[in-house]
Amino acid sequence: MNDPVNAYQNVLELIGNTPLIKLNRMVGGFKGDYYAKFEAFNPGHSNKDRIAHYIIEEAERSGLLKPGATIIETTSGNTGFSLAMVSMIKGYNCILAVSSKSSKDKINMLSAMGAQVHVCPANVAVDDPRSYYEVAKRLHSEIKESIYINQYFNELNVEAHYRSTGPEIWEQTKGQITHLVASSGTGGTISGSAKFLKEQNPDIQIVGVDAYGSVLKKYHETQELDPKEIYPYRIEGLGKNLIPTATHFECIDNFVKVTDEESAHTAREVTRKEGMFVGYTSGAAMQAVKQLVEEDYFDKYSKVVIMFPDHGSRYMSKIYSETWMEEQGFFDSDHETQQQIEYVNELTTKK
Repeated sequence: MNDPVNAYQNVLELIGNTPLIKLNRMVGGFKGDYYAKFEAFNPGHSNKDRIAHYIIEEAERSGLLKPGATIIETTSGNTGFSLAMVSMIKGYNCILAVSSKSSKDKINMLSAMGAQVHVCPANVAVDDPRSYYEVAKRLHSEIKESIYINQYFNELNVEAHYRSTGPEIWEQTKGQITHLVASSGTGGTISGSAKFLKEQNPDIQIVGVDAYGSVLKKYHETQELDPKEIYPYRIEGLGKNLIPTATHFECIDNFVKVTDEESAHTAREVTRKEGMFVGYTSGAAMQAVKQLVEEDYFDKYSKVVIMFPDHGSRYMSKIYSETWMEEQGFFDSDHETQQQIEYVNELTTKK
């Protein structure tokens, strides 16, 4: 009699239960303890696996998805990859409207996973027929047997993280978490996690990370969408030029804005100092923490969890490309030079 093979049935069984990893060299001299929720351990290398799997399975349970149906979505890359992965395994077609701001790496990955990709201009109004929102809506109206995931306005986006990410963080920290710092794009990750965590302990502080050029921080403070806040920026999967209903602003205590340049450098710094190959948005979240430390926001009792949403391999043509960094003017400052000096000094000291 043969023993059963100890194997997963498919990669979807690997979604969730990502590790919490203590940060060390990045946080030397900081008050408190800092932990990364490293979502690159999902099989699709990002936190978006959670919502893709959950939303599709809910659509199957409700009868919205039939065999051979088409799944359509707007994406900056990660959600699209996760949807393409789940669709391929479950036998659905997948069409994605992608922002031109997305890295070439992400766009190539979407095609490699079998998705049909429509690249749309990033810097157009939300209601412009060329915008990736409007392109996805049009395709949905034209294609029979299709569903539009619409992650920005889909409450299942929030629910997926309420049922998985939040409980994982609570269990992994043994209920000791004092702060959650997470970038806010659609708002699903931060809102779902925050809702669960605040039900366990309402004193936990939830910090959203926003980009300059995005409306989220000001909307949180004023409840008004200010068009003057909107201008182009480079960080992917962070910030918005509209207000997603998947963002539960009442669960978020405050927002911190970060720059494109500092976020890029901080992502590279995390990779070098912690050995975690992180993406642009992870760098943004870590940059927000650095700014909060400068404001003496944390104390020695703080236990801070930082969401690192995706893997650095998706940014090889961007923040990990010396050419791209140079083209953006990100080496105009002495930021990178200073990091190299610190690194060399460390090696010299060890000798």
